[in-house]
Amino acid sequence: MNTTPSTLHGIRVIDWTIWQFGPVAATMLGDLGADVIKIESLDGDPGRAVFSASGIDRSLPAGRNAYFEANQRSKRAIALDLKQPEGVKIVHQLAADSDVFIQNFRKGVAERLGLGYERLAQINPLLVYASGSGYGPLGPDAESPALDAAAQARSGLMFATGPDGADPYPVQGVVGDQIGGITLACGILAALVARSIHHIGQRVDVSHLSSSIWLQGLAVSMGLLTRHKPDSEINLSYNPPRTDAYNPLANYYRCADGRWIMLANFQADRYWRSFASALGIAHLLDDPRFSDTTSRGENRHQLIHILDQTFARRTYDEWARILDESGDFIFAPVQSLPELADDPQVVANDYLTQIDHPDLGPVKLADHPIRYSATPHTISSVAPELGQHTEEVLLELGYDWQDITRLQDRGVIL
Repeated sequence: MNTTPSTLHGIRVIDWTIWQFGPVAATMLGDLGADVIKIESLDGDPGRAVFSASGIDRSLPAGRNAYFEANQRSKRAIALDLKQPEGVKIVHQLAADSDVFIQNFRKGVAERLGLGYERLAQINPLLVYASGSGYGPLGPDAESPALDAAAQARSGLMFATGPDGADPYPVQGVVGDQIGGITLACGILAALVARSIHHIGQRVDVSHLSSSIWLQGLAVSMGLLTRHKPDSEINLSYNPPRTDAYNPLANYYRCADGRWIMLANFQADRYWRSFASALGIAHLLDDPRFSDTTSRGENRHQLIHILDQTFARRTYDEWARILDESGDFIFAPVQSLPELADDPQVVANDYLTQIDHPDLGPVKLADHPIRYSATPHTISSVAPELGQHTEEVLLELGYDWQDITRLQDRGVIL
């Protein structure tokens, strides 16, 4: 049995967040061994009510749903009425002995309830106070609400998914919320390191806007660095259709079995001779239309047509074997999400992990994405029921059963 402590063993996190942005950050810390205490209102995180998403039934047995289960594992949960002073007092008591406090409510909400950074820093000067917002703590829209779709729209991400001139289209999978949570977790970890080195607490701010811009950081920065060039040379939204890819060796093609193969050979001149030989089209090596990257780009429509016909002659598995045996080509199958469960690389690295759920039985979830050689991560628990650990946490804070009964009678806790 492995007795090595987890990466964040001994770190306590107060997770006062809703939906996905904030909860994802707290879940990542929980997977790393932090004691994450999720604070909910008495009627629960709104994510508990997402039984349908985009018209698809996401409900599960025992009143659970897939959205909440995916975002809220590795946590304990307490339910409090924070409109009552005694509810706020409990959070203050938790903050006094915690390392991290996370919230993603609109600007001003935490302050009005006595849970803003300034107040909690008075209680615990070494606290890392992490805030997730729509558009950042400053500026004319600092108090505006935002969810994933608004983040993708404002950051330009919706124009990154189609050809130039096409209608904007959101990236699927609620990636604006997901990258927001990942970035917030990164900020929290950096602040914990700073606390260890410099013995300081601080506030960490991440927004939908900042994280979604950073998700496209290369495109954004390259565009800013070359703003003096004509728009046609730097159009960041230009994502040509497959039939107009300037480099046909970095494009995708349908194979004989209907599966698609994605080529990612961006150093096209390096690969062209061995690539053409592997595909059985070596006669093109003497064709001046395809002699180098520039000529292949100028004659890309003809070459893409040839490659379409070529790849259509064999299955994906046949082409994968040929390319593996013929050179150091960069390629991958274009997979659907259900295919990930059987991908041998995903299986070998346990990128999807199986856990035993008390209501659902054995289930698979996307695992924590980082591996540590000395301090392994783990999913400590499934998403908690509303208020499941309220009594447990209050007892840890020094409350007795008489206190707990009184708080229940007053409607402060469930």
